[in-house]
Amino acid sequence: MGANFDLFERAQRVIPGGVNSPVRAFGSVGGTPYFVDRADGPYLWDAEGRRYIDYVQSYGPGILGHAHPAVVEAVTRAASAGTTYGAPTEAEVVLAEMVVERIAGLESVRFVSSGTEATMSAIRLARGATGRSGIVKFAGCYHGHADALLAAGGSGVANQGLSGCDGVTSGAVADTIVAPYNVVPVLDDGVAAVIVEPVAANMGLVAPLGGFLEGLRTACDEVGALLIFDEVITGFRLAQGGAVEQFGVTPDLWCFGKVIGGGLPVGAFGGRWEVMENLAPLGGVYQGGTLSGNPLAMAAGRTTLELLDDGQFDRLAATATRLANGLTDAFTSAGLSAVMPRVGSLLGLYFGERAPTDFDEAKVLADNGMYPKVFHALLERGVALAPGAYEAIFPSLAHNETVIEETIEIAAEAALAVSVLTTS
Repeated sequence: MGANFDLFERAQRVIPGGVNSPVRAFGSVGGTPYFVDRADGPYLWDAEGRRYIDYVQSYGPGILGHAHPAVVEAVTRAASAGTTYGAPTEAEVVLAEMVVERIAGLESVRFVSSGTEATMSAIRLARGATGRSGIVKFAGCYHGHADALLAAGGSGVANQGLSGCDGVTSGAVADTIVAPYNVVPVLDDGVAAVIVEPVAANMGLVAPLGGFLEGLRTACDEVGALLIFDEVITGFRLAQGGAVEQFGVTPDLWCFGKVIGGGLPVGAFGGRWEVMENLAPLGGVYQGGTLSGNPLAMAAGRTTLELLDDGQFDRLAATATRLANGLTDAFTSAGLSAVMPRVGSLLGLYFGERAPTDFDEAKVLADNGMYPKVFHALLERGVALAPGAYEAIFPSLAHNETVIEETIEIAAEAALAVSVLTTS
């Protein structure tokens, strides 16, 4: 059956479901997952030697493309001096300064090892700082796999056809209120924080409607709740200054990941000093981690941010625009109704007449059966999208004009094949 099939068979004997993150198992698109052998720039090669133009880019960190020479050199240099110490390093200070410098209103940041750690810690901090327990999140927004945030989650949860998670007790989500995205909820003085993806990138891609983020800021201010922007995906992907620069709304706390680790495991949360000083060792909210701020991730993140100036973000947005326009034309010319919302360099793909504004609308389009057909038609021809309809598309700086044109040509051929199969 081939190397990918054999590896998946072996993996299933020693790893639950054969994968270390559920969406990788291809459960929502069908078939056997490819196993990556290597990657470079916009490409990856599987265990059978097939090359793909990759738009997963590890779900966002690969903003420079895979194995960027400067990042590889920085990680190699850092590793030669030791991979982890359990003690502070200058590298942590430098990357923290870079993050704080770029985000307006952010005054202090702490590094962790994943996006889940970042959101989990931000929630704990918000509760400790306010003395309240209530949390408001939005349906279809995925904030990692912390118990309290798994209610009505998008992305990994939604791709498995789940609305929640076994093993999460009613007590764990008792203080979590789920509201529809793009609707400002009514808050009371029991709410510690509202956590939101400023651009929802875990139900495909759903942009905030005008007034939504501004309304959240006002609603939080009125009751003394904290506003948390989960920028694990959007941070340093939309612009140098993230969602604050893009939308002009400043939260109290931020969560970061993906780009700031340059492809290595990393997360961070930060905010205003008066909130952050509640963290130990200054305050009573405990958070810690042995590998937090490890030198390899700090080196990769620093190098990545150094290479991302305003001109590069303009390039990324232009690339994403060309890709979205070209793919939409390819799909619609073949008779497949498709829309591709774009915010900065983030893209969504839905097969329907119009882009959704919330999770209910996104779910209808994600579950109409078209995405798996197009996914496999593209994969067979050498273009890799995420194996789930609730994921975003991540073009990188390595996706040059030639790569984009090749992608569009392949998409036209794939769309035609799907159209023939659908109508026959």
